[in-house]
Amino acid sequence: MDPQTRANLLTALHGEAFAYAKYRLFAEQARQHGNSDLADLFHATARTELFEHFREEAELLGLVDDDAANLKDAISGEAYEINTMYRTFAEQAQAAGDTAAAERFAEVRQDEMRHREAFAAALDRIELA
Repeated sequence: MDPQTRANLLTALHGEAFAYAKYRLFAEQARQHGNSDLADLFHATARTELFEHFREEAELLGLVDDDAANLKDAISGEAYEINTMYRTFAEQAQAAGDTAAAERFAEVRQDEMRHREAFAAALDRIELA
C-alpha cells in the first residue's frame, strides 16, 4: 500500500474512533436531559462511525491479525502510553500548574499498566497452549 494512503487510513481511523466515542458521550448527555430522539440520533451515528466506517478502513489497512499478533500490538500500544504519552502529559500538566489534568493523566497511566499486564498474561497463555 502506498505510504500516503496508509497514513490517510490511519488518520481516518483516528477520526472515526474519536467521533464514535464523542457521539456516545453526546448521546448519554442527551438521554440524561430527556432528549431521547437526539440521543438515538447520536447513538445511531456513532454505530455507523464504528461498525461501518472504522471497520471498513481497518480492513483496508489490515489492522487486525491473529490473536498473538493482536496482543503484541496491544502491548506495544499500552507500553507507549505508559512510558511516553501519559508520563509526559502528566509531567507537562504538573509543570503548567494543571494539577487536575496531571492527576488524571497519572491515574490513566496506572490503568494502562494494568491493561498491558493483562494483555501480556493473555499472550503467555496463548504461547504456552
